[in-house]
Amino acid sequence: MAGAASALFILDIKGRCLISRHYRSDVSSVQAENFFTKLLEKEGDIETHGPVIIDKGISYMFIQHNNVYLMIASRQNCNVGSLFVFLHRLAGVFHHYFQEFEEESLRDNFVVVHELLDEVMDFGYPQYTEAMILSEFIKTDAYKMETTQRPPMAVTNAVSWRNEGLYYKKNEVFLDVVESVNTMVNSSGQILRSDVVGELKMRTYLSGMPECKLGLNDRVLFEAQGGTRGKTIDLGDIRFHQCVRLARFENDRTISFIPPDGSFDLMTYRLGTQVKPLIWVEALIEKHARSRIEMLIKARSQFKERSTATNVQIHIPVPSDATKPIVRATMGSASYAPEHESLVWRIRSFPGNKEYMLRAEFTLPSVTSEDATPDRKAPIRVKFDIPYFTVSGIQVRYLKIIEKSGYQTIPWVRYITTAGEYEIRIT
Repeated sequence: MAGAASALFILDIKGRCLISRHYRSDVSSVQAENFFTKLLEKEGDIETHGPVIIDKGISYMFIQHNNVYLMIASRQNCNVGSLFVFLHRLAGVFHHYFQEFEEESLRDNFVVVHELLDEVMDFGYPQYTEAMILSEFIKTDAYKMETTQRPPMAVTNAVSWRNEGLYYKKNEVFLDVVESVNTMVNSSGQILRSDVVGELKMRTYLSGMPECKLGLNDRVLFEAQGGTRGKTIDLGDIRFHQCVRLARFENDRTISFIPPDGSFDLMTYRLGTQVKPLIWVEALIEKHARSRIEMLIKARSQFKERSTATNVQIHIPVPSDATKPIVRATMGSASYAPEHESLVWRIRSFPGNKEYMLRAEFTLPSVTSEDATPDRKAPIRVKFDIPYFTVSGIQVRYLKIIEKSGYQTIPWVRYITTAGEYEIRIT
């Protein structure tokens, strides 16, 4: 976060301050009431005016929940997004404690509210916002609070994203390595954009509290171990799920974690190296005296023969006034989609190192309106999936699951490459 919050205010529906917590001495409660005046001037229309008000160097960020406002004020350059996430999570914490989060529940539980505000933010920086963690050391029964000496789960290295006592008769882990290829090519065949965005998607059905360790063919790891073995890759712009132990990864590149139950994204990464277009499309388009238009489309797969692209769709733009299509394709089928002003060529199975052709002829009106707009210069768009294939060459070297009960786990790993923003300009 670039800057910290100056103060947190909880206001009633008329703008009167119910509870406040000051983390710095640069915003007063009087200025909080000025915020509500500004809000009334804007008629309180959050959808139109936005949930941020700036006045005299102070930024007011607020949300409304039932008949109360939660508002953060700051004089610094804050990360507004993270503060809004904090406000929504704080509302969730109050709802967890009071069942119904509104003005009356706040007045009935002032002591508990102050205890919670002590824990959720420190010196203007968000801290614990998980209700399950806070419940471990701040308890309430109706209007009174009881505290225990038991430390919070976060201190004892327990995890807030996974419940204890889970049990499955069959313990399984599914890992999908999904890479999305973004490509933009101009009409001269020059690559204007080329990058790969990868995701490691997991589904876990594991009993107990398992420890998972994942190994990739990471070049940094292999070089640290004294050399390379086989193909390695350079991972960039890596982002992990909160369950991954970042300190362990930074120390020895080991991806170690206790997974959430069910589906989650373990990791994302980006490769900025230029990638040869996996499916290359060439278009030769001829117009004949405003009477008809002919197209010759060639599609060539530029990956190895052992791989096969599936569900290939090539969207070819056509003039908006084109009619009576005559289409012939050496593979697959084509259909005219006038509502999208395009011809869609579908190829169910496209093996590597193959080339297919499509010829199409459309009728054009002999007379055009003076008000007719010029044809759109839309690009050719391509969609496809290539199972068991990754552009980067990333490989899962091992996926180990260790649990104190010692049960056997069945891990399943699958690779797939898909088309992201994949465009080839023809003019």
